[in-house]
Amino acid sequence: MLTRACERELDGLQLTPEATASLVASADGDGRKLLNNLDIVAHAAAAKHLTTVDQGLLGECLGDALRRFDKGGDAFYDQISALHKSVRGSNPDASLYWLVRMLDGGADPRYMARRMIRMASEDIGLADPRALRITLDAAETYERLGSPEGELALAEAVIYLACAAKSNAAYKAYNAVRALVAKDKSRVVPEHLRNAPTKLMKELGYGKLYRYAHDEPGAYAAGETYLPEGLEGESWYKPVPRGMEIKIAEKLAYLRSLDDEAS
Repeated sequence: MLTRACERELDGLQLTPEATASLVASADGDGRKLLNNLDIVAHAAAAKHLTTVDQGLLGECLGDALRRFDKGGDAFYDQISALHKSVRGSNPDASLYWLVRMLDGGADPRYMARRMIRMASEDIGLADPRALRITLDAAETYERLGSPEGELALAEAVIYLACAAKSNAAYKAYNAVRALVAKDKSRVVPEHLRNAPTKLMKELGYGKLYRYAHDEPGAYAAGETYLPEGLEGESWYKPVPRGMEIKIAEKLAYLRSLDDEAS
């Protein structure tokens, strides 16, 4: 479409490769807008007696429209990558900049909210569980207010994410267990953990040796096992020494010491 339009509107005027890409991006998939921008550029080039359209001329003619990116192109994914890495790197200013750049460029605020929910789960996790709730609240706020008011909630959320304590322990543990389950055999549930809704199942010993944690000291059945045979002692979740996971690590260490004493 651009080639045919150029032949008709530009009458022999040449576009540099960079100018061609920027002109297409400025239309954001709207053919009518592309033709309109092309007409503006052609008239400006004719007035200046130019034979080639470059980025400089596009900037003069189209101004803010050149900030728009192609939602399906590399610029989109480069910018969301920059946002994610800025949050992970705990830089609130850069995080806010890339969020606003993408919103200004036409990114769907709902998509941005979904990406931030992912960031809260992947890069912050249990180091600050409030982060996930804050991003969910921001997404809901945007749904209620719409643009531009609702975008402030997204800005607040991305700043919080950047400033929050970071941990990918839950993310790594989930991926490790998922990889194990995908390649592992189907292990049977230990008898003491099985459900026993019928008399026959009870006679077979299902659930017989199960220890009800609430009846144990401190509501913890020290020494009890919950993984299938062959996986006892495995530990995938390893809290980091940051944020709330410091306290989680201390609790798990204490519970494991009780297990050691019981054994």
